[in-house]
Amino acid sequence: MTNLELQKTANEIRKSIVTAVHSAKAGHPGGSLSAADIFTYLYFEEMNVDPQNPRMGDRDRFVLSKGHTAPGLYATLAERGFFPKEDLVTLRHTGSYLQGHPDMKQIPGVDMSSGSLGQGLSVAVGMAAAGKFDKKDYRVYALCGDGEIQEGQIWEAAMWAGFKKLDNLAVIVDNNNLQIDGRVDEVCSPYPIDKKFEAFGFHAITIDGNDFDEIRAAFREARETKGMPTAIIAKTIKGLGVSFMENAVGWHGKAPNDAEYAIAMEDLKKAGEALCQK
Repeated sequence: MTNLELQKTANEIRKSIVTAVHSAKAGHPGGSLSAADIFTYLYFEEMNVDPQNPRMGDRDRFVLSKGHTAPGLYATLAERGFFPKEDLVTLRHTGSYLQGHPDMKQIPGVDMSSGSLGQGLSVAVGMAAAGKFDKKDYRVYALCGDGEIQEGQIWEAAMWAGFKKLDNLAVIVDNNNLQIDGRVDEVCSPYPIDKKFEAFGFHAITIDGNDFDEIRAAFREARETKGMPTAIIAKTIKGLGVSFMENAVGWHGKAPNDAEYAIAMEDLKKAGEALCQK
């Protein structure tokens, strides 16, 4: 896909994120919106996946380690055709398969149940190791939050991945610098993130995580890197695309009311119209 096509797709995914969270009257829009461009590139350009065969053995694997941003993953999977988009409005509703956190047993395209912060990277490392042991060509991707990497288990997993030279693993850190309690650098600073991953044997790349040129170049570099895993530190804007949510910590984990929803959808409608003029 061209960058313009990816931008249009990401804008549709952002609409679905806001719609799902509004319908649920709960959820995590901020980090879902900041990572929407990463989700889009992974599922529409980077990963070898098949919506008609979600469990095919040679597929690339994805683990949403920051599982609370499930609305972003669900919106992307629906846009890609894994399940109907109209199901997104059942998010968090009683009886819906779209729970507040990803469930691999219920949701087509979800490779791992997640939500307990810090644990997803360990699973992704295990998947990557299994691929090496079985001499398979699939790649494994894990998306972590920058607040999440304050968890110690992240670094245990990183240590082992670096030691085992898992060059089929790419870790993406959604570095929007906001977590539930405030600014990441004020709660418990993980900086410099790239140097920390390098110390654990990773090739580290720092990019603008909302720029498709930089996203594309980073994933290409990760594929070309041999003998070590890659960490992509993606600097993003939390709540991107919705004027009143951008860089606002209060939108980490709450849903817009009807009036706010209307404003948000108008913002995204205008963004889509602007993209159509390009």
